[in-house]
Amino acid sequence: MEYIVHPSAIVDAGAAIGAGTRIWHFSHVCGGARIGAGCSLGQNVYVGGDAAIGDRVKLQNNVSVYDAVTIEDDVFCGPSMVFTNVHNPRAAVVRKHEYRPTLVRRGATIGANATIVCGVTIGRYALIGAGAVVTRDVPDFALMAGVPARQLGWISRHGERLPFPRGGTGRARCPHSGEHYALEDGRCTLLAEDGRSASWK
Repeated sequence: MEYIVHPSAIVDAGAAIGAGTRIWHFSHVCGGARIGAGCSLGQNVYVGGDAAIGDRVKLQNNVSVYDAVTIEDDVFCGPSMVFTNVHNPRAAVVRKHEYRPTLVRRGATIGANATIVCGVTIGRYALIGAGAVVTRDVPDFALMAGVPARQLGWISRHGERLPFPRGGTGRARCPHSGEHYALEDGRCTLLAEDGRSASWK
């Protein structure tokens, strides 16, 4: 199965794109970019030549994924959110050798108009609220909002809020899926049926 590119989009030679990926109006994928299978790139999306995107990723309209950004599988990037790659940009100073890598782990959601400042890792299944500005690493399953982003709580793989305190120890169940989670020392983990931490697939 081939990938689909709208006639108005530009895919430069040397880009690697997986089967079933759809690239819509006025988007630009640079040579060297790596995009997995089953992805959707909405209108006016930009993907840099040193960006890597996993499978089944959804980039909504006007998303910019610059060089040194890695996005794992099943990530959702809301409309007009943006990544950066230089911490202290100046128009007259070339800093391409100073790019700070950004990693978005599997299943995370980044809301509309959010900004991810370079050099951070967003944990698995974390949820970044609309308009948030992320300036530091985000734990797995964390619910973040604000400018700068602060943690408001914990979220399940299915996007349901988990009834945990921010710190401390406890267990909770996702009301949608019934999956069980444990919170210990400020770290949230998904539990397997035997009560042990689930392995990541």
